[in-house]
Amino acid sequence: MQIERVELRLVRMQLKAPFQTSFGTEHERECIIVSVHGGGLTGWGECVASRGFSADPLRSTTGAGGAPRLDWHLYSYETTVTAWHILRDFLVPQVLGRPLSSEDMVAAGQQLRGHPLARAGLEAALWDLTAQLQGIPLHRALGGTRERVSVGVSVGIQPSYEALVDTVDAYLAQGYRRIKIKIKPGYDLEAVKRIRAKHPDILLQVDANSAYTLADAPLFEAMDEHKLLLIEQPLGWDDLYEHSKLQPRLRTPICLDESIHSLGHARLAIELGATRVINIKAGRVSGFTESRRIHDLCQSRGVPVWCGGMLETGIGRAGNVALASLPNFTLPGDVSASDRYFHEDIVDPPFTLNPDSTISVPTGPGLGVAVNLTRLDAVTVRREAFV
Repeated sequence: MQIERVELRLVRMQLKAPFQTSFGTEHERECIIVSVHGGGLTGWGECVASRGFSADPLRSTTGAGGAPRLDWHLYSYETTVTAWHILRDFLVPQVLGRPLSSEDMVAAGQQLRGHPLARAGLEAALWDLTAQLQGIPLHRALGGTRERVSVGVSVGIQPSYEALVDTVDAYLAQGYRRIKIKIKPGYDLEAVKRIRAKHPDILLQVDANSAYTLADAPLFEAMDEHKLLLIEQPLGWDDLYEHSKLQPRLRTPICLDESIHSLGHARLAIELGATRVINIKAGRVSGFTESRRIHDLCQSRGVPVWCGGMLETGIGRAGNVALASLPNFTLPGDVSASDRYFHEDIVDPPFTLNPDSTISVPTGPGLGVAVNLTRLDAVTVRREAFV
């Protein structure tokens, strides 16, 4: 079967509440939805690049001394602007009119030496289409083994510690059994203490999004006393060396996220002793193919993995659920229910939380969920088709 048509959509979906991390605040979810068409079937993928500064330079707040501070959220050097360019001008031409092959997509993407989020968006659509063509769920195509995956919830930085505790209480009441809180300098150890004072036994972890340096090691040593499941990405986003210096000082496992861009990075981090847990995000590592390679490496080395989230729509969320069904995803992932972030998702049925803090893995062919084209059209702000 040949790829007959590829379509890119830029979508914007309002978040139910602002989501704040150590490096910015996101008020709405902007991403690129990729659809690949062939043989009467459509495969769907999501490029999780965020809008970033360049697309909205006017949203600002006041920083130190009254100077304007741009309020932006940028996890990667890729934005929806750069990803659209890479997809349109480099990746889509590599698959259009050619036989369906996710392997060819991986090979073509590697020639770019970067742009993993763009590559992952198109590769995901090809994986979905491949699984549909075979008549099997995506999780089976990837090698998944579970019918349900354990999940938790990621809690952004709150305006006060009281608000943080109230927010955690609300998510626990909804049935989430693992809580992750975002931290930043000045909003860290005390936040952990406040939660632990009320909930001494819940599964709790923190995520710094690279906000600290090795000089902050005493802070993380103090966190050792509070039974954290892990400390995620405390130091530089591209650092392995200093993490290898920090991890031996802690009983709590360091989990690397932004530092793991590929199988090679994962292998080096493990060899250096820089991490005891790895967060696998398909977008960050260029797709499901590389995600499986990292999963297999970690499984062979006894390093647990879990699936991180990027405020995905139901399309990206379906892919995450499928990936998280692989056997070495032994820690709860950031794959919350659809209503955690959106009033209305763009897939049917939306993802819901089971009473045991799991999400069911779809069993239909491919992603196993149906894209609601009416709702997708309503949130689409740009569209381009290639034939």
